[in-house]
Amino acid sequence: MIEPLVLLPGMMCDARLFGPQIAELSSEMPVMVAPVSHGERIEEIASNLLGALPARFALAGLSMGGIVAMEILRRAPDRVSRLALMDTNPLAETPVVAANREPQIVKVRSGRLIEVMRDEMKPNYLAPGPQRADVMALVMDMAEVLGPEVFIRQSRALQRRRDQQVTLRKCRAPTLVLCGAHDALCPVKRHSFMAELIPGAELRVIEEAGHLPTLETPGEVTAALRDWMRMPLVLR
Repeated sequence: MIEPLVLLPGMMCDARLFGPQIAELSSEMPVMVAPVSHGERIEEIASNLLGALPARFALAGLSMGGIVAMEILRRAPDRVSRLALMDTNPLAETPVVAANREPQIVKVRSGRLIEVMRDEMKPNYLAPGPQRADVMALVMDMAEVLGPEVFIRQSRALQRRRDQQVTLRKCRAPTLVLCGAHDALCPVKRHSFMAELIPGAELRVIEEAGHLPTLETPGEVTAALRDWMRMPLVLR
């Protein structure tokens, strides 16, 4: 029997980040999206989710969702049957990036959430192309719905996150490492590094996507996830 698929969205995103994948895959397997917005530390978010998730599941996370996925794997490796890490980062926050979050938090507290999101996304997130404006509009709407308090909590959690290289070296689950070639926030070389850490991991680079390939190139990502869900499970 195929295991349930748990999807973890990125910062200031909700289930709509995976809308195309849910539409395609939910007829083939149980699919659920778990929020990564409840907690001011990655450890707290992961702990809260583990109490609500199935006993064993396939786990796919994008960006901050991937960071939470790695913490879930660290805490409960026997519950994660397979792992997909998309446009994410296994390293701890650098002091420079952590410091840069502080003025963003100040702006968000003063009612400038959408301004902060637009400034952050312009250089880092999306590939050029006709879909860019629609994806950007959806991301802004997700951010507005989640609101400033979620932005602040998630920023604090990212500032304090741990390095997960040891966790990945210990991973024995079938693993997909996927990223968009235009992702300046979490570049391809970081994903190559992640794939080298994980025994037997498969690396896929989506040439026409940036940081949000689930929306930018949904068909390619859905096909990659379907292939990953069909990989043979590892006997432990």
